[in-house]
Amino acid sequence: MTRGPPVPSDGAPGWSPAWHIERFAEIGSTSDICAARARAGEPDGLVLLAAMQTAGRGRSGRAWASPVGNLYMSVLLRPACPAVQGGQFALLAGLSLAEALAACWGEPRKIGLKWPNDVMIGPAKLAGVLLDASVDAAGMIEWLVMGFGANLVAAPALTGRETIALADIAPPPLPEPVAQALLARLAFWRADLARDGGVALRAAWLARAHAPGTGLSVDGGRLVGAFEGIDAAGSLLLRMPNGAVQIVRSGDVGLP
Repeated sequence: MTRGPPVPSDGAPGWSPAWHIERFAEIGSTSDICAARARAGEPDGLVLLAAMQTAGRGRSGRAWASPVGNLYMSVLLRPACPAVQGGQFALLAGLSLAEALAACWGEPRKIGLKWPNDVMIGPAKLAGVLLDASVDAAGMIEWLVMGFGANLVAAPALTGRETIALADIAPPPLPEPVAQALLARLAFWRADLARDGGVALRAAWLARAHAPGTGLSVDGGRLVGAFEGIDAAGSLLLRMPNGAVQIVRSGDVGLP
């Protein structure tokens, strides 16, 4: 559901012409609509930015509360790369969001990352990314939608998880400058990924991640071990109690 026609923002100060931005006062889900537009053939670079969502969703189908003042944005990319590179794009999305929030807020508290793309302040979740994608018969990513949600003014309550908003610590930025900074970082890291295969991306991601040896659980305790880093594909490396290193390509990761 949307209220009023989308307003293209391409000509507004600070917006790059590389993106086609549509803004909504209210929308069902930026990611659902962005994915529908992708399936209909929308080209690379579509951005949907909403003041409020009525049907926001998080990972694993969780509902996502969407009060006015937070960031709700989805971006359509057509990377034309093998699906095995999807893990790199997960890191890219989370790092870009963390860097944009840090730049616009001034970072009075360090903004960190939890694999693959949860944005954290200490043990509390500040923001997250939801990825939707289509892979063709040749194993290539046909389209990729990155859905971004960031708690600028208010944090939703999540069962069993601590959450936080920037406003809990210091005056928060407005959603629009965060969106501008986020698109700039997405463009930067996308170009960098194409240049060096993700070497610099992984180093920058690790610089904001939890320290090596931090205890992690996967899927509510299916796997429990210590953070060992990430591999070249962006997968999580988890050192198990027996000393073996387990490669985790997908899963819901929790801190102790």
